[in-house]
Amino acid sequence: MSDSFARKLLAWYDKNGRHDLPWHHDRNPYRVWVSEIMLQQTQVTTVIPYFEAFMRRFPNVAALAEAPVDDVLSHWSGLGYYARARNLHKAAKQIVSDHGGEFPADQEQLESLTGIGRSTAAAILAQAFQTRATILDGNVKRVLARYHAVPGWPGKTSVLNRLWKCAEQHTPEERIRDYTQAIMDLGAMVCTRSRPACDVCPLNSDCEAKARGEQKLYPGSKPKKEKPEKTTWMLILEDREGRILLERRPPSGIWGGLWSLPELDPAYQPEELPDACEQAYGYDCSQPELADGFRHTFSHYHLHIQPARLNVANTSQVADNGNHQWVYRDEALTLGLPAPIRTILTSSQSSPQEQT
Repeated sequence: MSDSFARKLLAWYDKNGRHDLPWHHDRNPYRVWVSEIMLQQTQVTTVIPYFEAFMRRFPNVAALAEAPVDDVLSHWSGLGYYARARNLHKAAKQIVSDHGGEFPADQEQLESLTGIGRSTAAAILAQAFQTRATILDGNVKRVLARYHAVPGWPGKTSVLNRLWKCAEQHTPEERIRDYTQAIMDLGAMVCTRSRPACDVCPLNSDCEAKARGEQKLYPGSKPKKEKPEKTTWMLILEDREGRILLERRPPSGIWGGLWSLPELDPAYQPEELPDACEQAYGYDCSQPELADGFRHTFSHYHLHIQPARLNVANTSQVADNGNHQWVYRDEALTLGLPAPIRTILTSSQSSPQEQT
């Protein structure tokens, strides 16, 4: 192994790396794939219980492909970025229908599957098939940007292309499975976004950012853009049996495909909500009981949510077209719900906390 970067990194990993994560056991392409998708923009400690529950319910790609999408979304609820779950489900169906239920051991074929990009495909090849393939996730970008002092935001094409060249340069021919885990571990455990532990980094003697004392400058930050503020009424419409009305979100966009609460324009005053509900759904509703409002932050805007509970006298107005359903709360909590909606339904007295 001629590259000192890989040699030093692997020596560090042997002593200090993470060797017992759940997806390290029975390391097949399916388990590696699910873990890689879950770990996108989500920390390991958060992912572990979700991964274990997901594997219990969907132990293989066939089980995932056969499951209803609502079941998949329910097991994803709380992880956020729900397009990842929908894409997992779609790709599982593709693997079953187009590849006989077997993961392709080819970069191009893997990238043809829904939701699998260049780095994820490489991680599957390296981790599951032990094939030399180059990864470049967020942790790896940070390590390489500092080691080579690559200026600029990695979301910019020219910067990303340079980081890919660096990543390819250091990827060894041997111990590829360990190397890919090692460089991800280094970014997560040592070369962290803030307060990197440079004194214990195995690469510190050759790191250009450290030599310049400019670790915090790399990688470059995304150009800041002020997030817009939006507001909505979230309606807890409850019938005489104690059931509530859920509405399925459109398949794409925020919370795509999940079950949520009906919403109304924030321009309505509280006393106008019964008339607005009647216009929208045809229901005769009581005056609302307002719960504490809260703010939920998405990647590109803040949403101020004002929950309002209204009793409904008659529930026969909305036709069952698959996008609405009356369910008891306990039943609702088994469905794929966005985290803020789950909070609203489980909290009748305490106000939901702001989430980011």
